[in-house]
Amino acid sequence: MNRFSDMQLLVDVADLGSLSAAGRRAGLSPAAASACVQRVETMLGARLFERTTRQLRLTDEGRMYIASCRVAIETMKEAERAVRSGTDAVSGTLRVSAPSDLGRNLLVHILNRFMELHPDVRVVLTLSDSLSRFVPDDVDVAIRVGPLADSDLVARHLADSWRVVCASPACIEIHGMPTQPEELAELPTLVLTTHAGPRNEWQLGEDVVRVRRYHECTDSEVIRTWAVLGRGFAYRQLWAVAADVSAGRLKLVHAPAWSAPSPIHAMYHPNVFQPPRVRRFVDFLQEEFSRRFAAEGENALASAFKGEP
Repeated sequence: MNRFSDMQLLVDVADLGSLSAAGRRAGLSPAAASACVQRVETMLGARLFERTTRQLRLTDEGRMYIASCRVAIETMKEAERAVRSGTDAVSGTLRVSAPSDLGRNLLVHILNRFMELHPDVRVVLTLSDSLSRFVPDDVDVAIRVGPLADSDLVARHLADSWRVVCASPACIEIHGMPTQPEELAELPTLVLTTHAGPRNEWQLGEDVVRVRRYHECTDSEVIRTWAVLGRGFAYRQLWAVAADVSAGRLKLVHAPAWSAPSPIHAMYHPNVFQPPRVRRFVDFLQEEFSRRFAAEGENALASAFKGEP
């Protein structure tokens, strides 16, 4: 069990930022804690921590190794709990990140069902409209929408959705229904802004239009509300505006012709030993998204809201 004790000490050093504090937690003297870290570094042939007189910080090798230590420790703890209880129950903390509109419209309900099935799992959910494709070390599963850049991360496809152009009936009455994609460039529009800047290039079927007359906001819910209030044409995920379309608050504009596919993926680090709760959650996500989008095929937009222009 010395290997697990060493791993726990390394995790504590990283969390506490102090060898002496981690040693006290483990019942070790500062000298013994330092010797433990040095022993592991010698075994690995790599430095895990950069030490200065004021701080202790992880090296790149240290971040990679200690992330694996966390997984190993959590996996062993969950295995022990499962054996003691005689069940396949999972527990521990599950850290998830997702775009805000997906979190509000879909993920909140999926997570609720997952928590009902696994009451011993603690969920930490981060929602933001400025999320990148990168998955931070402290996130177990990141849900991303749209095409993915090449990376070393594992990406499991969950579903295919679409981005659509929509506007309120009042907005269409005032400004007219555009007949060509390029007309949107001069119409009032609503644009979501992220860390990469305003998303003012819209993929409309085979055409790409750069809109110019737009209000912008960093919150997708504000964009949706402005659209309902008639402030302009918006480019949103179909599932984010489906309720508004069904209620008549928004109209789809030339769907599916002016729509673009937008795949949804679950992304996570390629650890060989994923904690059971992470594996269980990713499997659950795929089942739930498959069920949610099961009826959606290539003609889904045309059939979902019959009678829309």
